[in-house]
Amino acid sequence: MSGLSLLLRAARAAFPAGARQLRTGGLRSAYAKELFLGKMWKEEVFPYPEISNEELEEINQFVGPVEKFFSEEVDSKKIDQDAKIPPETLKGLKNLGLFGMQIPEEYGGLGLSNTMYARLGEIISLDGSVAVTLAAHQAIGLKGILIAGTDEQKAKYLPKLASGEHIAAFCLTEPGSGSDAASIQTRATMSEDGKSFLLNGSKIWISNGGLADIFTVFARTEIVDNDGAKKDKITALIVERAFGGVTNGKPEDKLGIRGSNTCEVHFENTKVPVENVIGEIGGGFKVAMNILNSGRFSMGSASAGLIKKLIEMTAEYACTRKQFNKKLSDFGLIQEKFTLMAVKAYVMESMAYLTAGMMDRPGVPDCSVEAAMVKVFSSEGAWICVSEALQVLGGLGYMKDYPYERYLRDSRILLIFEGTNEILRMYIALTGMQYAGKILTGKIKEIKKGNVGVALEIFVNKFRDSLGRKVDLGLVGEAGVAHPSLEESSKKLEENIYYFGTTVEGLLRRFGKTIVDEQLVLKRVADVSINLFAMTAAISRASRSISIGLRNHDHEVLLTNIFCTEAYFKNNYAMAELEKYAAENLDDSIKKVAQQVLEKRAYICSHPLERTF
Repeated sequence: MSGLSLLLRAARAAFPAGARQLRTGGLRSAYAKELFLGKMWKEEVFPYPEISNEELEEINQFVGPVEKFFSEEVDSKKIDQDAKIPPETLKGLKNLGLFGMQIPEEYGGLGLSNTMYARLGEIISLDGSVAVTLAAHQAIGLKGILIAGTDEQKAKYLPKLASGEHIAAFCLTEPGSGSDAASIQTRATMSEDGKSFLLNGSKIWISNGGLADIFTVFARTEIVDNDGAKKDKITALIVERAFGGVTNGKPEDKLGIRGSNTCEVHFENTKVPVENVIGEIGGGFKVAMNILNSGRFSMGSASAGLIKKLIEMTAEYACTRKQFNKKLSDFGLIQEKFTLMAVKAYVMESMAYLTAGMMDRPGVPDCSVEAAMVKVFSSEGAWICVSEALQVLGGLGYMKDYPYERYLRDSRILLIFEGTNEILRMYIALTGMQYAGKILTGKIKEIKKGNVGVALEIFVNKFRDSLGRKVDLGLVGEAGVAHPSLEESSKKLEENIYYFGTTVEGLLRRFGKTIVDEQLVLKRVADVSINLFAMTAAISRASRSISIGLRNHDHEVLLTNIFCTEAYFKNNYAMAELEKYAAENLDDSIKKVAQQVLEKRAYICSHPLERTF
């Protein structure tokens, strides 16, 4: 057991039972989905999640040692240059218990809540290679065992995974299947006696692939339906390197996160006991999606931690570097960059900890849409902010002697892995619209049955809309949950939410089931919903900060109002584009240009120096 684990265990023993419960309300976690109906479940997000004093004390006990280790023992420049994390660094991470952050204490882990895990992510993110190694191990590598494994599987595998004696990897991607996970070709064939599978196939771009002892592998298996028909379905398997037939290629030479181990993994006649199936035979696709959905939220706190560090580093430079007899910090265009970085960091941090707080509630809350929203917003925000920070440094930022270019290279992967942002936008939009569609279909059925109340409700709403209704979702006013100093931002959010609901309803009526093929439409729907959740998180957090008198809460109000105002107008424009026959909508032209370029597989315009005479 790690020293940090022993420290935490001693600290927890001193706390009263139940002290680590988050003080949040309700079990329902459908906030993001309700937005698609133009509704706001305030109880889900107000007040902002708040941890107990005991848990805060516990968090502070492990933050110090981890910060000290990363500042004194992790040589990020050497890790990047050598494309390898040194054994002594890995040993230090293991000694701190960082390979078992969310593994329960009964299996030797730290047993951290999602909120505490997010807090650690802020520190760990300062080295991209280390962050990816740890995330590949526990956020996806062993997560299947944690959330869907049997008691026997947990007892057998989790203790050594928690200590770092064994390292885990997640094997899904193949040469012919990236985002289309259902098209994998790796096959697991059941033995005649039904006691084992014979696993054959190859996986690519596997993080920790060359280090791992334990693999969560997804493979096709033949199953027999209730009607006797045979078909292929995906099954999740726990595979030990010790089973034999497991080999890996050489580490990939990558643009960023160079110190993390990424390689091909091959399985040749690997014998896997049937007891090592995670969940049910044929239920692997659901296991894979649950694994990926559960870990994405932490990208928000990790990205915020990186940006906050960048702000410190670049602010020091901007406040001391002089040009034209003025400090860089005195120039408006430089000031704009720092405001952008502060706003992005504040909002993604607010989204991440709101989502973590929702996930930490009792029960099994479904926050998969919120987690996807955090991932999309944070990954794109981090990329923008790192680029802007490098711009402040100018030529110096481009040099390998400084860490800025490494941060730029490392952060690019955030938009790609754990679900590309394009795929996640489709997931967010379609999940929300499917939820709204079921509710609206139910209302239509009620009307057809002669339910006058439902028909009257719809008629009244449309009539009020035609008159230009005043939207009031209860954020402000006497019984409002948002602080009065955030009234204008709250009103903007309420208006956006209501009209987003009417927009979604209009799109469902217009496209019906064919909406799944309208990707440019779905992108805008996703972008608006992400902004709505981001606005909500910022307003909720700032309201709490003012109410309890946190230092610099007036600064939080400024950041929130800037973001909400910008998001409000972006949302309005996007919803205008989604109107039928909207002049703002250029989708047909966009598709036409793409078709012409892709037809020729080239840029097809004549060169400006060409002549026809």
